[in-house]
Amino acid sequence: MSKNAIVTGGNRGLGFEACRQLAQQGFKVWLGARNEDKGKKAADKLQEESLDVHYIFLDVAQPDKIGQVKDQIIEQDGKIDVLINNAGIFPDMKSSILEIDTVTFEDIHLTNYFGPYCMMSILMPVMIENNYGRIVNLGAEMGVSKAMDAPMAGAYKVSKYGLNGLTRLFAGAARRKNVKVNSVSPGWVKTDLGGEKAKREPEQAMEGILWLAQLEEDGPNGKFFRDREELGVLKD
Repeated sequence: MSKNAIVTGGNRGLGFEACRQLAQQGFKVWLGARNEDKGKKAADKLQEESLDVHYIFLDVAQPDKIGQVKDQIIEQDGKIDVLINNAGIFPDMKSSILEIDTVTFEDIHLTNYFGPYCMMSILMPVMIENNYGRIVNLGAEMGVSKAMDAPMAGAYKVSKYGLNGLTRLFAGAARRKNVKVNSVSPGWVKTDLGGEKAKREPEQAMEGILWLAQLEEDGPNGKFFRDREELGVLKD
């Protein structure tokens, strides 16, 4: 039986490209999106490329619905092999940490931090039970570099900094099983979030994601990468 994967925020940008390239690698892919119309259109487009991609309703900002996602996949596939925590928002790009309102701060963390936490909390036990799983968290170097010293985009940066912490904690919880949890920075990518001035196309940002999604049993765990280069924040 081929492996399956679920991608959050899969209807556009990096998530869409991750769905495409995972399916091209032979995965059955569950394309998660909170907008049903956009999600189905994205899945239909990839099915037209003869790829095994299926839409599933998934809003990581609604943690009470994530259990239903797990149940639907388990009912059809009996397992969950790969989770790509891609969904994210970046509304405070031009706002100082002193300017952002508390509602926006909470929204950013609900999607970028609490969403991945809930996805891992609910799906990883299935992986541990099956003694196989690969989790890839989409991080950002803005949350670990000298960029943290600047006050702009503070809520986004903190959410990604926290995501790296979750990566390490969940990796430790699964260290005796064949389950790997890692973070990867895709770089500055031309997406709705990254903007048109970004240096990389989505296709170019897939190397690290695909690699971590298909790690061998002796592969890294609890680390942070750019492509395949380990970054310092999660080094021992």
